[in-house]
Amino acid sequence: MNYRHAFHAGNFADVLKHAVLAQCLAALNRKDQPWRVIDTHAGPGLYDLAGDKARRTGEAEDGVGRLTQEGAPALEDLLAPYRAVLAEARTRYGETIYPGSPAIARLMMRPSDRAVFCEKHPDEALALTRYARNDPRVKVVELDGWTGLKANLPPKERRGLVVIDPPFEAADEMERLPSLLAAAWRKWQTGQYLVWYPIKDLRRTDAFYTAIAASGLQKVLRIELAIANPAQADGMVGTGLLLINPPWPLENTLKSALPELLKLLQRKNDGFWRCDWLVPEKTA
Repeated sequence: MNYRHAFHAGNFADVLKHAVLAQCLAALNRKDQPWRVIDTHAGPGLYDLAGDKARRTGEAEDGVGRLTQEGAPALEDLLAPYRAVLAEARTRYGETIYPGSPAIARLMMRPSDRAVFCEKHPDEALALTRYARNDPRVKVVELDGWTGLKANLPPKERRGLVVIDPPFEAADEMERLPSLLAAAWRKWQTGQYLVWYPIKDLRRTDAFYTAIAASGLQKVLRIELAIANPAQADGMVGTGLLLINPPWPLENTLKSALPELLKLLQRKNDGFWRCDWLVPEKTA
């Protein structure tokens, strides 16, 4: 198990994923009731984009590095919470810092909110523990994410968000994900679930969609961005998110913003975006 997200922090996939994450947390904050975040594959919390790993790939330059200027109004509506939490992280921790999902959650939490961050890699779990030390709202566990998810559902709060961002190190992780996600959802159906997946092998991705649609899940919004044609590019050029129980009116915000985000991030003119209901809400 040798995946390290530090090589990819702040890339185009992070921009989309963390913009949607910040939107979900901002929506939770619009109500007074407390909420809980469960992050199954949390990572160390903070990344230094001036560090060796990030500089070795340079992926952040074509991701968050392209957000130096204000974009079209529709795009800024999507990016506003993300920009705010990014600015706060850099004010607190340094101008070259990029916040991962647990840092974004922690920075947007209120005193009554709670978080559980799972990370199985010992060194990254240690870094995350150091980052979140002395914060009574946060629990860090060095544990496989799927085991941690099962152990922490359902939480006492009715509201909240599960972030599932696997490294897909295991060859069958994408094939296992639909049944694992459906089992979690059956235990806590009032929560939101934000699930990341790569778009590389289109046949494998299509099989993933079919399995999700057959899993019994409901209200699954599919959000995708490819900065080049996945069938003709080397490496990962497409990123996808499944969002169960999305907050209103995020679907409309995404449909307006994604064309502008694609213009900003794409390499050529053969990328694409998509925002549609993979599984709609079941009606009586």
